[in-house]
Amino acid sequence: MLPIRNALKQLVINNLAKNLQLRASISTGPQQKHGTFYEFRTYRIKPEHSASFFKLTHEKIHLRTAHSELLGYWSVEYGGLNQAFHIWKYDSYAQRAGVRTALAKDPQWMEEYISKAMPMLTSQDNEVTYLVPWCKIKGPPNKGVYELTTFLMKPGGPAVWGAAFQAAVGAHAGPGYAHLVGVFHSEFGLLNQVHVLWWFESPDQRAAIRQKAHGDARVVAAVRESVTYLDSQSNKLMFPTPFSPLQ
Repeated sequence: MLPIRNALKQLVINNLAKNLQLRASISTGPQQKHGTFYEFRTYRIKPEHSASFFKLTHEKIHLRTAHSELLGYWSVEYGGLNQAFHIWKYDSYAQRAGVRTALAKDPQWMEEYISKAMPMLTSQDNEVTYLVPWCKIKGPPNKGVYELTTFLMKPGGPAVWGAAFQAAVGAHAGPGYAHLVGVFHSEFGLLNQVHVLWWFESPDQRAAIRQKAHGDARVVAAVRESVTYLDSQSNKLMFPTPFSPLQ
């Protein structure tokens, strides 16, 4: 009886180890196998300096993009006032550290931009994110507006909620709905966050698409499944600045 009991115990241990290994590979493996990550930065601007800040940034952003790749730069229109949101792409943490060091030693950047821009801000926040394994950055078909939807998921990572979340995003990204730009999973910042970046022709087109989606049984079913893993969500509607690569 004892050998059988020990064998069953070992079987349970082996299965648990396999499940933990699978969860680890799904939640961290795919995004860690490559070094590329995206830094989300949110600047909150003093209301009286909003126009001046974006004007200065437009004039001097070339000094910053000489050091690393800018994916997009937006002004927040709905869901937060007087905010600048931008995404930077890095190939490694070493690259980002080198960029930060180079910028601090760049007198033109420090004197012509930093010394003037920083007094216009009330705060700065950043977050490191990775693209989820099943998504690639897809630029918009033409100029429009962007919605950044942020989901705070229950702890456990994509191994727990990944399939349901992917199905919900896929339902919204189907023909006749929104254009999916990218899906990002947080690495540093508030954990268990997933950001979905959408593109629309206009705010009114977005409103029409939302109304249509609410009557689509396929979309409703996918959302109903994914919200069981959801703690909270928020969103912002953003306009690309003239110097943003993503328009």
